[in-house]
Amino acid sequence: MIVYHSFDDIPFDTNTVLTIGTFDGLHKGHISIINLLKERSKEQGARNFLLTFHPHPQIILQKPDRPPVELLTTIQERIFLLHQLRLDGLLVIPFSKEFAQTSAEDFIRNYLVTKIGLKHMIVGYDHAFGNNRQGNEELLTNLGKELGFTVEHAPVLKKGDETISSTKIRKAIHSGDMAYANSMLGYPYLVAGKVVEGDGRGRKLGLPTANVQPTDTHKILPKNGVYLVSSIIDGQTLYGMANVGIRPTFTDDIHPRLEVHFFEWNRMLYDREIVVSFLKFIREERKFASTGLFFEQIVQDKEVCYEAIENIQKGLDF
Repeated sequence: MIVYHSFDDIPFDTNTVLTIGTFDGLHKGHISIINLLKERSKEQGARNFLLTFHPHPQIILQKPDRPPVELLTTIQERIFLLHQLRLDGLLVIPFSKEFAQTSAEDFIRNYLVTKIGLKHMIVGYDHAFGNNRQGNEELLTNLGKELGFTVEHAPVLKKGDETISSTKIRKAIHSGDMAYANSMLGYPYLVAGKVVEGDGRGRKLGLPTANVQPTDTHKILPKNGVYLVSSIIDGQTLYGMANVGIRPTFTDDIHPRLEVHFFEWNRMLYDREIVVSFLKFIREERKFASTGLFFEQIVQDKEVCYEAIENIQKGLDF
């Protein structure tokens, strides 16, 4: 997959099938759209393209009275996940207040058709784009007839009776329901970040941890608690135990941190970029009356984690 950051860098080709959206979370619903995109491009002997935005449009258009925007995937994580889907091309559109003023019609005419080339366009069941979300089904259909491209609406994807949505996944992550969130995502929720130096307390206590700083302040961390996690480091899958929270037994912090203790790793990870996948919620974060009680609980937590790892390796539900 070739990643572009400007319309002007993309070779023009009218034989192009594309889709466009924020794709925050890249969940199963998004994957179904992408699979349809790849299927149509193969049928038509065309190249396929996915267009997304950075920063997220809601961040740029944020109103002062609205709560902060929360991301399921940073742009780095989205690119990481999209690489695995083996698309032909990805365009990350630099989003700004000026660009937001572009009308849907101008966007289609002057960008999609004129700069990229467009044969067939796939849109999500509830997707609209452009200034004031004018890029609806009626406009796309009319412009398609005039400019020579076809439009297809991807069917809604459901999990049982529920429509898969980023909003529902965010709520699940906030509540620590990783099983539900991961079932809608289709993969374990992940947090990419840089390992930074902490206060060294874990190493002094014989429980070394990697302090992972997410690459974007808008990234959602799961609710405060202890989790079974995994990372791929130097080609090796490592399991570990993560704490998300303020570490009340030892600190008076108010801002949650992500710390990971890997079970089979003794080397330093400072300044490295790693991806932490959240596999299972273990327990709530809480304050212990003593370091001894804290370590007693850690032993129990590890036992729960090792049992879950054994089930994973056996291919069983955990």
